Amino acid sequence: MRTNGEFVEGRPMRLLPWTGAGGKPCYVVGDGTGYVSRRADEVESIQLDMADELLGHAADLLADGNATGPQIHFLAGRLTESLHQVVRVAESRGARLDAAEPHRPGLRTADSEPDADTP
Repeated sequence: MRTNGEFVEGRPMRLLPWTGAGGKPCYVVGDGTGYVSRRADEVESIQLDMADELLGHAADLLADGNATGPQIHFLAGRLTESLHQVVRVAESRGARLDAAEPHRPGLRTADSEPDADTP
């Protein structure tokens, strides 16, 4: 579920970097300064650092011509888990940017039409 800058009683909801029972998304409502928000910032930082370290490990393993099928399979599993976490962090941060700047122009993709005043 994407938050897209949703609000509860005029206060922004933040998608947290962990899930609840059954993998359901967890949210916190507030201004981003409370204990849960600070803890979420710490968890996101750890997740991003771990993803970066995993990429380095993946590069080393794949450069080694002796990597076995089970090693590659294990690596693919960890990369998948890490990518899920990184996507959740990106969704959460993107939603908070949208909430903070609701009139902010969206990012252009290669398929999108340029704005009229864009060269």
